[in-house]
Amino acid sequence: MAGPAVARDRSSTRRANLSMVLRLLRDEGPRSRARIGDDTGLPKATVSHLTAELLEGGLVREGAAERDRGAVGRPGQSVEIDGRGVHGIGAEINVDYISLLALDLRGQVSAEQRIPLDVRAAGPEAVLDAVARMIAEGIEALRGAGGLVVGVTLATPGAVNMDAGTVDYASNIGWREVAAVAGLRERLGPGAPETHLENDAKLGALAEYLLVSADNVRDLVHVTGQTGVGVGIIAGGQLVRGAGGYAGEIGHLRLVPSDQPCACGRRGCWETMVGRGALLRYAADPGDMVCDPMVDLGTRLAELRDRAHAGDGRTLEALRRIGDNLAPGLALLVDILNPRLVVLGGHFAFFGEHLIDSVSAQVRELVMAPDAGGCEIVLSRLGLSGTARGGALLALDTVYQDPVRVMNLANG
Repeated sequence: MAGPAVARDRSSTRRANLSMVLRLLRDEGPRSRARIGDDTGLPKATVSHLTAELLEGGLVREGAAERDRGAVGRPGQSVEIDGRGVHGIGAEINVDYISLLALDLRGQVSAEQRIPLDVRAAGPEAVLDAVARMIAEGIEALRGAGGLVVGVTLATPGAVNMDAGTVDYASNIGWREVAAVAGLRERLGPGAPETHLENDAKLGALAEYLLVSADNVRDLVHVTGQTGVGVGIIAGGQLVRGAGGYAGEIGHLRLVPSDQPCACGRRGCWETMVGRGALLRYAADPGDMVCDPMVDLGTRLAELRDRAHAGDGRTLEALRRIGDNLAPGLALLVDILNPRLVVLGGHFAFFGEHLIDSVSAQVRELVMAPDAGGCEIVLSRLGLSGTARGGALLALDTVYQDPVRVMNLANG
């Protein structure tokens, strides 16, 4: 029994070390083998073996020459993340569209698509049919180019059960107890990549965090700007899920005076005053093209932004109301969580130039701590793709958890 146990221990140690080196290169950037040894505490010979294996497996590549601090003589060759043939897919279901975004291991977009769809009217089965077709086409294209798809993450609004793969309750799309992951796996058939489920706001927070973590930001709140308004929370560099995974459902709190009916069945929820429905209700009549869910959301938001730039009074007044209703909720989040950043996504970021100064000023006035406790309100740089990007990043995490498995798959 001792022999196999030692073999397993060595195999486990090798996998853990490969994972550690790969994560270091992802989080801290390219570095020489000598620096990898210094940063991980691994012996020089071990680092050489590990990097050689990762190079052969296509997960890293040689980069520019790098002279280590205090070193003399010839500079060492740096090592950096590669994996351009390894892909993760994020697929998003929202109120009026479905979308897909694939990333390779370097974080480069390898596929992207957004399809207008009235999700509530279509119903879960038809929506899962459409999402499965979109994912299958993406997988086929990536595999046809010689790539390996290691995972798929499905993002939906509302309360989701990650372990069961179910959407427990998503009021804005009318889903309750929908077995989303099982439905996708059945539709995608044998040989499909691992598929998982996560809440849209949490995936958006993950994508935003990876953009700013290199600047030593460890505490962040991402506020979605969708029909429903949710929050993804990063605290101390960790995603906050809550005891049941439902942390961040701030959209259904009553934060500003209102009797507006909400899809959840109650009245006066915050998202009815700041969400996309509120923006469209304030800015346009129901027959206006910007209210048509069968028109691409990006096109509709661009039209509203053009109207704002042209000085259209109704559009500008709508944005003012959104900002005034947004500030109290953001101030509450800052008072409770004291994040370093509050990142505004979705349509909040789309109209950021009309919102950010006023909202930031109001939040500073409302927050108890001086200078808003050091919190800065910023706009997302990810546009409408942030949630799907977060899903793709989560799908790629399997590479960092077990590089050996992925390299074996890539080599057939």
